[in-house]
Amino acid sequence: MGNPIIEIQHVTKTFTDGAREVVAVRDVNVDVSEGEFTILIGPSGCGKSTLLYMIAGFETPTEGQILLEGRPIRKPGPDRGFVFQDYALFPWKTVLGNITFGLRRTGVPAKEARSQAMEFVRMVHLTGFEHAYPHTLSGGMKQRVGIARALAYDPKVLLMDEPFGALDAQTRKLMQQETVEIWERTEKTVVFVTHSVIEAVYLADRVMVMTARPGSIKGIVDVDVPRPRAYTEEHYLEHRQSVLDLLEEEVQKSIATNSERQPNEDARPAR
Repeated sequence: MGNPIIEIQHVTKTFTDGAREVVAVRDVNVDVSEGEFTILIGPSGCGKSTLLYMIAGFETPTEGQILLEGRPIRKPGPDRGFVFQDYALFPWKTVLGNITFGLRRTGVPAKEARSQAMEFVRMVHLTGFEHAYPHTLSGGMKQRVGIARALAYDPKVLLMDEPFGALDAQTRKLMQQETVEIWERTEKTVVFVTHSVIEAVYLADRVMVMTARPGSIKGIVDVDVPRPRAYTEEHYLEHRQSVLDLLEEEVQKSIATNSERQPNEDARPAR
């Protein structure tokens, strides 16, 4: 892998609910290398999406800082593309309109924006659907639009927050395969949040396992399995077990903690 493109330096994030504070992430200190496919995984509510949102600039660390190419992240920017679990498409815009939206906002002329968008329509296998509206598309097709939109303005980093969580098993497997193909073609740095160990080990160069809340990095599994990967291949299964071993204790902690909480105790929805 290349040099670090993202540096997360002793990051803590605390949310306030009246007089009470909830620590979502505590003292995370880790780098992501340029061109690396990194997975964040952990128990529900461990702060993995909160950490991703801080890399995106949607949230600000309470302590510490996150650097992108050596510069502190203060706010969202076109150097980071974001793919949401719920697609977040404009329902009144076509596939092409959704993909060109960000390009037009950054000042790309209409003809050039359309030409660039069509390249990504082809990349995500949506040729013939460029004039379709989101309500006519399947979940997998909607997420392809989300990926194309995030890539269209050529960000340095692609951030993906459980993008396949709402898809059926067959579509999810297909999207995993296509995501690897897109990553290999574009050579982007990817930080990807998931709950699925199977998905994590299939996709990642490195899997970062987070502790139960407050989230920190419990361990990192380097997945040195050649691509394309098979879900039943011996080395794939060995790495999957390594991730499961790290997760098991934290999941039990999370269950125990959640069972002790009163209704409405959480300051914000679990991430």
